[in-house]
Amino acid sequence: MTNRSAVRHNRRPLFVAVESATARDIRISYRALGLLTYCLDQADSWNVRSEQLARGEGREGRDAARKALHELAAHGYYRLERRRFLDGKTAMGAAVSAYPVEQWAKDYITFGKKLDVPVVEQEDGSFRVRYPDNSLGSDGFATDPDARPDDVPVEDDPEPEGLEEPEPEPKKKPRTVPPAAARAAAKKAQQSSASEKQDETAGETKVKTPAQEVATWYYDHATQRLGPYAGKQKSGWYFGLVKLSQQALDAEYTQKQVARAFQRTGVHFPTAHQFQRALSDERNNKPMPAHGGRPAPYSDAATWGTNDTSGPPTLTVPDDDAMFGVVPA
Repeated sequence: MTNRSAVRHNRRPLFVAVESATARDIRISYRALGLLTYCLDQADSWNVRSEQLARGEGREGRDAARKALHELAAHGYYRLERRRFLDGKTAMGAAVSAYPVEQWAKDYITFGKKLDVPVVEQEDGSFRVRYPDNSLGSDGFATDPDARPDDVPVEDDPEPEGLEEPEPEPKKKPRTVPPAAARAAAKKAQQSSASEKQDETAGETKVKTPAQEVATWYYDHATQRLGPYAGKQKSGWYFGLVKLSQQALDAEYTQKQVARAFQRTGVHFPTAHQFQRALSDERNNKPMPAHGGRPAPYSDAATWGTNDTSGPPTLTVPDDDAMFGVVPA
């Protein structure tokens, strides 16, 4: 032994191999490195779960295991995959890498710093990541199992001769995404983006959707014209307006038509029937009701007519001498 202070390794023939670059990765903690080594030593049929990693004597608990898994996922060593197969069945499985995969680290950010990502099986048996916009991307697995991120191809290698460039495969027409699914994906992406840039966007104004713009306008308009809302759930009223606005916009009504339809109803929060009727009147250009749709003040002339100015017609009272009786059938 040349160095008397060197570490002596007590090994057995069966051991787990960890690359030197991974063992010296200063971006991850010793806890995360130990957990990665433990996962690499498991069989392919083993399922990685934070609850399972936290069991047993000497373990640090579920929260500590989950924190270490997030740390590994952030640097491209680990992730959960929601796998959809060609036969339509689904399964949840883990992916563990002995070296950092840059694509995994990027996907961790794209999916809002969550451990799980959706992957879809291809006809050749490989998998592709399905992103929130319904596009497919690489799953980050190397085609050559022995390849490493630091393997750099030699530029002086001669190009193969006598081989023709393969024709590009025709692109499949993207499937039309329903409006509700598109809004859900957009909302999820917006929440992910907001969590990442919370400090940077603290002083910026949040961008509203078209439905929220209409609902906000009518919320203020109704408060000014109809008075403060007297209901118990004021926030529920606003979110109900947003929902009605979005349904009308999905049906290809314009923002102006939706706003004027709310105006026609003349109430703080119209029912679906009232709003649908107002939309129909707005599309058919019917005159706007007086007072923005509110009931007109009581008027004798409007109620009883103008022929008799003395008010309601006088009821005929039967004579006191009138005789009443039962008429035989």
